[in-house]
Amino acid sequence: IRIEADAVSSLVDRIGVSFTKAVDIIQSATGRVVVVGMGKSGSIAKKIAATLSSTGTTSFFVHPAEAFHGDLGMIHANDVILMISYSGETEELVRLLTFMKYQGNKIIAITGRFDSSIARNAHAVLDASVAREACSNNLAPTTSTTVALVLGDALAVTLSTLKNFQEEDFARFHPGGNLGRRLLTKV
Repeated sequence: IRIEADAVSSLVDRIGVSFTKAVDIIQSATGRVVVVGMGKSGSIAKKIAATLSSTGTTSFFVHPAEAFHGDLGMIHANDVILMISYSGETEELVRLLTFMKYQGNKIIAITGRFDSSIARNAHAVLDASVAREACSNNLAPTTSTTVALVLGDALAVTLSTLKNFQEEDFARFHPGGNLGRRLLTKV
């Protein structure tokens, strides 16, 4: 827990110009945010897409392997692509770059490597580097996925704040469960 907490704490000093640029790219886009990631990063990408959507930024997840079997049609030229890959060399994501360039999509990368293919092709790169994974073998994506998740949440809440997204807006997207009941129940 301490390894992951320290990694998240170190993000504070790394939020700067690139983060602002990513926010500006999303704010100025006329399309949606398409979030992609493979494996554990894919799981994080799904959560980030859901958080963006529920806080007022239209977004969805596209599985990068499924993209090459017809799902590329879901991605429009005016969409922003948020790519999550710690290495920045995940084959399925790197293969998407040619299509994104052809369409003229803006790309935001969340990666641990600024020298990677994804980072070199991105319009904004968010630094998700970590000193080590929490796993005893320093292999399983643990700390790096936590950091990626926190960066995604930071994007979502920043965009939500800039849009002046209010409790009643939130309630429209959360009509079910205890949260929806609490927000929508009038006495």
